[in-house]
Amino acid sequence: MKLVWSPETASNTYIHTVRACKSYKESSVAEYLSATAAGWNMRLIVEAWTRGDPIATSVGLAVAAIHTCGRHVCIVPGEESITEYENVMKRALASEATEVVVGESAEDVVERLSGVDFMVVDSKRREFVKALGLANTRAMAAILVCKNATHKSILGIKRHGVL
Repeated sequence: MKLVWSPETASNTYIHTVRACKSYKESSVAEYLSATAAGWNMRLIVEAWTRGDPIATSVGLAVAAIHTCGRHVCIVPGEESITEYENVMKRALASEATEVVVGESAEDVVERLSGVDFMVVDSKRREFVKALGLANTRAMAAILVCKNATHKSILGIKRHGVL
């Protein structure tokens, strides 16, 4: 499958995400990621979320999945995180666009998912390098994103051969 950019889908997703994230005081990362995922027509969008983290990125990725008729899978660290995550997501989006999966570490869940098109992992998670490396991506192409990257986290990625 060849990647084809759709500016119309990207801009519609961007606008939808801006509206959905209006009440969050976060950067435009959510809008950018959602437009990128939808513009490239990504069908399996995976993210690793940590309890207490901002929710705007999750909202944006769910919006992208809606626009591509794809799946948004969010990996949460424990059962207590599910309720918090789902409640916030339901307030932000009326639809239940996200499949929530529990995994103590993101790498446990990422290994079981095949055909990952787009994945977002926060560098604050201790296993983020392994999660990126274990992603069973689609054969032709995939986009792997590391949020909150610092010089130290980039060195960790290079050391593990993911970059």
